[in-house]
Amino acid sequence: MKPAVARLVRDLNGLAPRVAVVLGSGLGSLVDVVEDAVRTPYAELEGFPRSGVTGHRGEVVAGTISGQPVLLLSGRAHYYEHGDAAVMRPALEILADLGIRHLVLSNAAGSLHPDMPPGSVMLINDHINFAGVNPLFGEATDRRFVGMTEAYDRGMSEAIRLAAGAAGVDLHEGVYMWFSGPSFETPAEIRMARTMGADAVGMSTVPEVILARFLGLQVAACSVITNLAAGLNRSELSHQETKDIAPFGGAKLARVLQQLFARGGFGS
Repeated sequence: MKPAVARLVRDLNGLAPRVAVVLGSGLGSLVDVVEDAVRTPYAELEGFPRSGVTGHRGEVVAGTISGQPVLLLSGRAHYYEHGDAAVMRPALEILADLGIRHLVLSNAAGSLHPDMPPGSVMLINDHINFAGVNPLFGEATDRRFVGMTEAYDRGMSEAIRLAAGAAGVDLHEGVYMWFSGPSFETPAEIRMARTMGADAVGMSTVPEVILARFLGLQVAACSVITNLAAGLNRSELSHQETKDIAPFGGAKLARVLQQLFARGGFGS
């Protein structure tokens, strides 16, 4: 057993979550809805990333939400920090070893539509990998040829839709385009993204989706909209804006998750 798996099994103390949630920039407050929370710093888990992005706490939080066992990753590492699209692979492998079956990913993103303003929540129904890299580069086995036709699990997405309706949260849906970052996109790139069919843009999530499918996990993902993308407003974009606005949409996403688990989560 990997040391990090053994440590988490010990910290879980009999709790057996089958769902894990990865929290993006500015969304760390979602851990506040976890009951009887047990926290384990990434720094104490071999293989977990060391994120250098403010707004990422860097800890595993285990407990229950609405009576359902859950494990939260408060923070992630990004391709733009390390030049490694597979930087989250060891952590996701540990989740799979723990028995996690369902992975919910969240991120802060820029909207390409004025009718999906800051504070909105968007269910991701597909993505475009515009970064041009893949976390499975270098994988030696034929397992690297992962099918992505249904990268986002239909059953999980439907459960989130129903939970959002029950929670009274207006849930948008759309395509997320992954840019490498760390610089924000230009207005010309945003016009291109809209032409290509994107609805939101961001700097994360897609590598984890690919890795999760490679590991046999089912995936759903949501974007918390923190800004209108470049060229759609008059101000320059900033990471501070992301951190300031994310909690508003994060509170909505927290309500959706609470309702989701109150309704039984994603089943077995």
